[in-house]
This record gives sequence, C-alpha cells and structure tokens, in this order.
Amino acid sequence: MSALSKSDNLPPAAAAPDFPPDSDFGHRFGLLARQKIKLMIHREIIRSSEPITDAQIQPASLDLRVGAKAWRVRASFLPGKARTVSEQLSELKYDEISLEDGAVLERGCVYVVPLLETLNLPDSFTAVANPKSSTGRLDIFTRLITDHCEAFDQVEAGYKGPLFAEISPRSFSVRLRQGSRLNQIRFRRRHSAQLRLTDFTLSDKMLREWHDTRCKLVEGDPHIRNGLNLRVALSREMLGPQVGYRAQKHTDVIDVDRVGAYEIRDFWEPIHARDDRRLILDPDEFYILASHEKLQIPPELAAEMVPIDPSMGEFRVHYAGFFDPGFGHTPGGQPGSRGVLEVRSHEVPFVLEDGQIIGRLVFEEMADQPEMLYGTTTVSNYQGQSLKLSKHFKM
Repeated sequence: MSALSKSDNLPPAAAAPDFPPDSDFGHRFGLLARQKIKLMIHREIIRSSEPITDAQIQPASLDLRVGAKAWRVRASFLPGKARTVSEQLSELKYDEISLEDGAVLERGCVYVVPLLETLNLPDSFTAVANPKSSTGRLDIFTRLITDHCEAFDQVEAGYKGPLFAEISPRSFSVRLRQGSRLNQIRFRRRHSAQLRLTDFTLSDKMLREWHDTRCKLVEGDPHIRNGLNLRVALSREMLGPQVGYRAQKHTDVIDVDRVGAYEIRDFWEPIHARDDRRLILDPDEFYILASHEKLQIPPELAAEMVPIDPSMGEFRVHYAGFFDPGFGHTPGGQPGSRGVLEVRSHEVPFVLEDGQIIGRLVFEEMADQPEMLYGTTTVSNYQGQSLKLSKHFKM
C-alpha cells in the first residue's frame, strides 16, 4: 500500500492548511467521489498522524484506521454538545489497552478507540460513517464518535477535531492493531439551501426512472417502496443446498488483518435449505444470509441499506450497509452481485420465508462519477458475490 502523494494529479496546495475553497470542488453537490477525497487529503481537510494510503480510498468513501490504544468502558455513550470524548472518557474508562503490537478485544465488551485520521471540514461539508462490509460480517458493532456530538456516525458541517470509534465485538473476540480498518467515512458537500436537510435519498419515482431508462438496479421488476426493497433467498433453486450461516458461540479469536486465514467450520454453522423454504431466527443469534435479487449500483449513485425497519419484523439487518458506485456492475450491464445480509433477531423467535422482504436500499446521487468504480480496485472483495462470509475465511 503506497502513501498518497501530493503530486497524484492534484492541483497545487494552498499556503494555509485551513484552505477550504469550494471552487476546488467544482459546481456540483452531493456525495464526494474518490478523486475529491484525494483532494481533501491534499488540502489537509482530512489529516492523519500517519500517511494516508491509496488503498484506504474507496470509490465514494475513506477507510479509517484505529490508533495506538483502546479504552474499555462500562457503557456506550455520546458526549453531547457541551463535552469532548476525552472528557467523557475520563469518567467512564477503567482499562487502557495498547494496540501498537496488537491486542484482543473481547466479545461482549465495549471499547473506545481514537482514530489516526482527524478532520478540518469547511462549513459546507458534512460526513457520515458506517462499518466496513468485512466488519459487519464479523458481527463487530462499531460507530463513529466526534467531540460535542449528539448522534453516532454523523459529523456536523465545519467539524474540526479528532475522530473516535466505539467498538463492540458481538459474536467473536477479535485481534486488532494500530492501523486496522473497521469503519469508513463518506463526505457530502452541500449548497446553502441544503444545510438543514437530513434526507438526501432519491424518491421512489426517480428510482423507478433510473431502473426503467438508465440502469437496471436489480434483476426483473424492482419492488420500490420507500427505497428498493430486497427479499431474502432461502431456497435451493436460488442458492443451492446451503442458504446461510449462523455464528458459533465459542470460538478462537479472529485477527481482523488476516485475509483467507480461517476455516469456516471453526466459526460458523451452515444453514441448509428446507423443503418449506423457511428459517426461524433465534433471539440474539447472528446470521449471514443473501438477497433474492442480484444488484448493481450505477456509477452516478451510491446506496445504503436501512439498518433496521420495525415494519419488516423483529430483527436487525445489515450493520454495514454502504454500497459503492459500481457494486454489482457487469460488462453486459446486468446486475451481478447479491446483497449479503447480516441479520440478528431481537426479543422473540422470528420466522423468515423465502422471498420475504427483509431490507431496503436507499440511493443518493454522487457529486461526480468516481474515477474508479467498485470492482476495479484491489480491495473490491465482494464484487460478484452470492452467499459469502467476510474475507477472513477460506472459501
């Protein structure tokens, strides 16, 4: 992984590190693409105590890296408008752990970790974070926290300061070290009329027009209602004899930086297709399932899985949920990747049936088409996927 150079086809840097001229970012607004994230790094709007590598920069997001230490805390928290994360930690922390040479974060515990990256956002820029796909598939619950914040994973316009990650492994204890990447951040540029907006998703009418006239979002006729609805696949005809995985309760530690290192049978129980095409979700169990539909995300759009929708049942689906432009794209222009669903039931057992709506995607326009799409980078681990575990397992 090479560090990003200031000479990588970028305009000359301004004299002052706070330089935030909108003219550098063109005349379009929306989610910023890879080339604009590189510009933010060059302008020191995004900063880091260690050089940012090119491999961190995705088509529409930036991978964030954990720092040199972690604090085990009694409970999750938000600092609120009046406090910094460090001030809140001074009351809650009771165990400091060095990550410089690697350390184990235990299943069921909550940790707060400072990140290597910091932000110096202009007033027209906001950001939103989510776990990386591999993080969600390991059932690692992680959220971004900033100083003076009142919501997780949200960075307010003009924020200048450090970033922290709350990390809570749910199914497996995990080993990580300084530089490990668990979550990613996206940046949105707003014009003056959008500064108070909270919803930037495309309407159902626009999604239908996209699918019918510009780019097929799914195979067949899409089910569009408050976004693109996805159905769960539980049949042999769709996936073959195995339709999912359930996490085992007592396993070895997983090193989040080791790819293709672990045997599936040591961590997961296979879920086989049943004749009745059903699956009963047991409370507080973690499942990996797949969508009935194959998807593709157009180069001009990005998509996000709604993490929880009480109208669909007593379960949570998809911790990660961000789909980069180009996900599922094939040379023939047909949708080519299923959505992998990270599912956890809540208080009661819940019956899923093949073809049942289990989640929905919402879409947002990019400010520019990314210079590289998902599937063309060296870290596109899930392009063309069907039912697939995280990259850490031998497939």
